[in-house]
Amino acid sequence: MAKHDLDPNYLDPNYEPVVNHSENTPFHEVLSARMQRRTVMKGSVGAALAGVMGLGLVGCGSDSDDDDDTGGNVLPPKVDTKLGFQAIPVSTANEVKVPEGYTAEAFLPWGTPITGSYPEYRPDGSNTGAEQEQQVGMHHDGMHFYPIDVKSGGNSSEEGLLVMNHEYIDQSAIHTNGATSNADGLRPADEVRKEIAAHGVSVVHIRKDSAGKWDVVFGSRFNRRITGGTAMDIRGPLRGYGKLVTPYSLDATETRGTLNNCSMGPTPWGTYLTAEENWHGYFAFDTDKAARPREYVRHGVGGSSRYDWEKADSGLDQYRRFDVTPTPGGSAETDYRNEACTFGYMVEIDPFSPESKPQKRTSLGRFGHEGVIFAPVTEGQPVVCYSGDDSRFEYIYKFVSARPYYAASADGSLLDEGTLYVARFNDDGTGEWLSLSLKDETFAGKVAAAKGKEVGRSGIVFDGFDSQADVLLNTRLAADIAGATPMDRPEWGAVDPNNGDVYFTLTNNSKRTDAETDAANPIANNINGHIIRWTEADGNHAAMAFEWDIFVFAGEQGTETVVDGEAVVTLGDENIFNSPDGLWFDYNGRLWIQTDGYSNETFGNQMMLAADPATRDIRRFFVGPVGCEVTGVVTTPDTSNMFVNIQHPRANWPNASEDRPRDATVIVTRNDGGVIGA
Repeated sequence: MAKHDLDPNYLDPNYEPVVNHSENTPFHEVLSARMQRRTVMKGSVGAALAGVMGLGLVGCGSDSDDDDDTGGNVLPPKVDTKLGFQAIPVSTANEVKVPEGYTAEAFLPWGTPITGSYPEYRPDGSNTGAEQEQQVGMHHDGMHFYPIDVKSGGNSSEEGLLVMNHEYIDQSAIHTNGATSNADGLRPADEVRKEIAAHGVSVVHIRKDSAGKWDVVFGSRFNRRITGGTAMDIRGPLRGYGKLVTPYSLDATETRGTLNNCSMGPTPWGTYLTAEENWHGYFAFDTDKAARPREYVRHGVGGSSRYDWEKADSGLDQYRRFDVTPTPGGSAETDYRNEACTFGYMVEIDPFSPESKPQKRTSLGRFGHEGVIFAPVTEGQPVVCYSGDDSRFEYIYKFVSARPYYAASADGSLLDEGTLYVARFNDDGTGEWLSLSLKDETFAGKVAAAKGKEVGRSGIVFDGFDSQADVLLNTRLAADIAGATPMDRPEWGAVDPNNGDVYFTLTNNSKRTDAETDAANPIANNINGHIIRWTEADGNHAAMAFEWDIFVFAGEQGTETVVDGEAVVTLGDENIFNSPDGLWFDYNGRLWIQTDGYSNETFGNQMMLAADPATRDIRRFFVGPVGCEVTGVVTTPDTSNMFVNIQHPRANWPNASEDRPRDATVIVTRNDGGVIGA
């Protein structure tokens, strides 16, 4: 999601190296004459699709009221998704803005004590590493609310577990005087311990009191911190694979920690999947590029690390593991050359089993996971989920389980066997899922043909895959070879609960040139981004084909989204936005769009908008404080309480009396107790 690296300029190419230089058909070579792009108004991107969707995308603006047979994924009847609030204007104020008739209140800021001895947050930054391990982490991101009241069938809106990610840290805020180093260049170990502890996931048991105010249930066994140092199991095809051997796990079955946790995905069986996104920057690799393995080159691992954790003055394994440089005469059993291969996965956490060990689900691939979104499940059918790789020119993936889903026995092992696919978006509004399995003859043929050749412009001379585990360890490289469509930073996904359509945000891509534009990514220097959506063939999420359109182009006032020659969305004061990032369908089918882009007088601070997917009516609902990213959203089951995360506020928010800004969750309610957004 965020390309921060402690720098507010999200469009700076130094945020993240462009590590996909493959020449996979960006459709400029195959654009049909029916595809056109044009500037609609001065100052707007004005990108338009003309003629592409003459196919009539099922569920995308359709007038049909029929309930489709979705190939086993039976969906609920359609409900009213109209928006019932007055859009709010852009804002540059250092406060949260919501529509008239709504209230917003900060909750669970960074440093809130939630477990152990419940150490209080110290505004001067003097909390220790051990104390941070018992407090809410830094830089809140994706989250989910799990009802806890079994008496109401698990649908309580009064009590539950709020589980949230903590993506990265601000070293200047987390310590009293920022990050420090000793005279010998090493860092104090407790500073490093604190920074590692501020990453990961918080599980917080919350409950409304008699006055209707949410608070932490202190002493609850469910309160828990998972950090960058928590022991974890490796599951799926990469379990036991030699390239994941480290001194910590000589049999490659375990690792420590989860990092750069961005979006997430609640599973159909009630657990939480957290995404490891920009993990590559946490590791030092002190050799030239030619000496780095392809597992690191294709992800940008190399050079110095982001926070210098490997320089902790204790010399302990738990810190030196962040230096993945091979030692002279060493091996994977004696140094941590493979440590970075144990990151880049979706990690499953059971919030209701605090004693359980997190599981890295390697069948879903290794890349810069933004999150994961599950299609509706039904008895006897496979589990299907989608994930975006949040980097310029990377891909959108789909996993289809080998075993069918049965509610009575379903658990995370369903994610350990199956097939990973990558998307190709064709210029005529159709698309296909390309298998990344060596058992697939087409993919195996492409792999054989690529041997000995430089793949795209990556600089990697491909020497083959030794197993399916090797394919998944090098998911990006496999997708290059398969011929997937390079996208404009695919981030959060969402599945419409009423018709099954799949939506993905394409946040931006300032590096795309005119020659690299294509039907699905038609804007050169795409600084504002867009949202794409598709319907799987026959409404079956396990299908190998789909039809797609662009739901909306972000941009300035006057930016149009045109389908079949007609402007279906024209942005105005009530809905201009840039860089769509977070995406979530509420339980009634309204689509919530969160932004993580640039702020100026035109756009104001980062925001959240609501959309009616049937009509493309989009309205600004929420604006965050100065310098923040608005990210992570969920409601209680009755949709009367909304939780929204604020990440990296720049000024002293939410407490004006404190010098340090603190990430926090915002609770939004309607003053009349009604449904949010209706």
